[in-house]
Amino acid sequence: MEWTGLMKNKDLGLIVVALLWLSSCDNGEKGEQVVSDDPPATNIQAPPFNADSAFIFIQDQVDFGPRIPNSRARELCADYMIDKLSAFTPHVITQEFDSRSTTTGELYKFQNIIGRFNPEATRRILLAAHWDTRLKADKFQDDPNASFDGANDGGSGVGVLLEIARNLVQLPDALGVDIIFFDAEDQGGLGLDWCLGSKHWTANKHLNNYSAYYGILLDMVGAKNATFCQEYHSMQFAPKIQEKVWNEAHQLGYSRYFLYQPTGAVEDDHYYVNLNARIPMIDIIDAKPNIDAQSDLFKDYHHRPGDNMEVIDKQTLEAVGTTVLRLLYKEASLLM
Repeated sequence: MEWTGLMKNKDLGLIVVALLWLSSCDNGEKGEQVVSDDPPATNIQAPPFNADSAFIFIQDQVDFGPRIPNSRARELCADYMIDKLSAFTPHVITQEFDSRSTTTGELYKFQNIIGRFNPEATRRILLAAHWDTRLKADKFQDDPNASFDGANDGGSGVGVLLEIARNLVQLPDALGVDIIFFDAEDQGGLGLDWCLGSKHWTANKHLNNYSAYYGILLDMVGAKNATFCQEYHSMQFAPKIQEKVWNEAHQLGYSRYFLYQPTGAVEDDHYYVNLNARIPMIDIIDAKPNIDAQSDLFKDYHHRPGDNMEVIDKQTLEAVGTTVLRLLYKEASLLM
């Protein structure tokens, strides 16, 4: 299948025909690995996910200001995330890269931030989120050049993953976890491409021959009444992982967030991890269930000044964080 003809950026999305989506459930990409559904041999209890802590991690990012390229806020936030990850693991790696704007000619400096947990483990799971804020609120008709906080779009995924990282100290050594905060995901159409951080990482992995069993991307995972539908590329590349995560969420009682409904294709970091790194990765992303190609997939605060701490809801953070954290400990149980 020719993916480039189906894909649109995160701003516009692509709403696919429902029949095409349903057929994708039966046809994963060749790179997907088989995931066992056997019950765990050993019952290892996951620590509770603390939504209050995740909320604070988001607030801390927002307090720096919009994390736009080449800003002081971005530098301070990068230092903050490195410090926080370093408190949870001694294995923190940064990747510096740059890209020049095709409209202004300005050279932008970027940085991926990577934390490794149980680095000796050969069985690994990759978790990721982007941490940059879009240069301007170009969906805001009153002032398309306005800045915005990016509390949900960027901040929420980082906040949830930092809280998960805090809880990985008890994870059995048999399972390894890598957390990547991708930079420069959200600058597409503003003189830069989309997903520059994941494109850089897939071409320059932090370890030679790195791979993972599967991956989960968190993007816009903190808003009140979030709807996490089954994103098109996730279902094409990693339908078994999609099913595994959604089933876990439903078993935990979070069915009102995790919907067994399709939504359109999103050009997000998971796409390039699937395409270039051949790691089956899904995207947990707040999007409307929609097959109308003329509609915006995202909520009315997306890329607007309304994306601030007022939209962040601790119940949503708990639903996402608990689901992912419990899943990690179940995977570890299978290896014991």
